[in-house]
Amino acid sequence: MDRAPQITVLGAGSWGTALALLLARNGARVTLWGYLREEVEQLQSARENRAYLPGHPFPGNLQSTSDLEAAIKGADEVLVAVPSHAFRQTLEGLSPLLSDATPLSWATKGLEPQTGELLHNVAREILGAHRPLALVSGPSFAKEVAAGLPTAVTVAATEAGHGERLADYLRSDCFRAYTSDDITGLEVGGAAKNVMAIAAGIADGLGFGANARAALITRGLAEILRLAQALGGRQETLIGLGGLGDLVLTCTDDLSRNRRMGLALARGLGIDEARAEIGQEVEGIMAAREIHHRAQTLGIEMPLTEQTHRVLYQGLDPRSAAHNLFMRSPKAENA
Repeated sequence: MDRAPQITVLGAGSWGTALALLLARNGARVTLWGYLREEVEQLQSARENRAYLPGHPFPGNLQSTSDLEAAIKGADEVLVAVPSHAFRQTLEGLSPLLSDATPLSWATKGLEPQTGELLHNVAREILGAHRPLALVSGPSFAKEVAAGLPTAVTVAATEAGHGERLADYLRSDCFRAYTSDDITGLEVGGAAKNVMAIAAGIADGLGFGANARAALITRGLAEILRLAQALGGRQETLIGLGGLGDLVLTCTDDLSRNRRMGLALARGLGIDEARAEIGQEVEGIMAAREIHHRAQTLGIEMPLTEQTHRVLYQGLDPRSAAHNLFMRSPKAENA
């Protein structure tokens, strides 16, 4: 493509804004769409996202709008970065407006609430089976991407050419994008790591120490692998950036909202109080419910997920959850 690509990013939260900044800095013409008109007007007048990423001014080739039809007109790529609970609604609004030739990608991490469905299946249901689809996922805090700090992610796509184009849009001297064809594995890794981050936050908040954190991350990865492989994902994806990499990041750094949720629960706060303190969506709360249900349906053992689900949805005391994990029957590590 000789001209600068025209890319639309749907979702003006921290992650959508960070990706829009990255793409615009790479030379693309970027439109950032937000659902709320008042918030978008503030973005456009301030020329930065003061609510989520203050101090990172918008380049001249980054514009914002709340008009969905205008946002996607002429787009070479539509990249969705809304929370998982808004994914279906966003695609349903997009469907009648989107050209048959326009590929779709997303950077949303989670499963569909209530159904527990993987998001690529939701996209196929709404947009048809033949549209090129891709997912961007990996260890990537929005604040660090916006600041231009070194980051590496994975782009998994249904068509290799689409995946490579999207990865190329993202690549810069501080942002590396690898490609894959394992959308399922990448989706499971991005959703399930949020549940483990809540568990890690609880463990650290209770003062359990570094040994416990390392054990939790390792056993958490084992759970994620079991679920991903049962759904058709591949092991190599889960020991890569979108699995192990994202898991380590979100379990160990306090930029992680899910980890901060666990820390708040360990302090005795309720979910609503913790949400208010964090001030942004915490994907692991809904993911814990959906992943727990999928694991039960598939007959997969996911004890960390189960105990985190009980803390979140059944009022189990976090210390009791930890006790339950240590009192499980002995077993071989790789059984």
